Amino acid sequence: MKHKIKTWLYDILQSIEEIESYYADKPKDFEDYLSDKKTQRAVERNIEIIGEAVNRILTEDSKFKLENAHKIIGARNRIIHGYDRISHEVIWSIIINHLPKLHKEVSQLIEN
Repeated sequence: MKHKIKTWLYDILQSIEEIESYYADKPKDFEDYLSDKKTQRAVERNIEIIGEAVNRILTEDSKFKLENAHKIIGARNRIIHGYDRISHEVIWSIIINHLPKLHKEVSQLIEN
């Protein structure tokens, strides 16, 4: 694996772990998320970083296998370009359903 790609995978992992750290001492609760603008913005920024890293990986190697890569890039684009239409429910779904899977996948890619 190219050094650049491994660096971007580490960036993805770091962003996921940062999002997870926001909930290290409290349960993940959607209502709490809705009432906490700082956490919302921090999560959005980390999703932007994840999406940009995935985009760079695919630019470097268009055949690189990463599940849902185009959806991840799409989420990043929606946050950046459609900031006024961000669905908190979609972001929450990413936090709860998709980031744990991506964390596992990226960790395995780094190990190999």
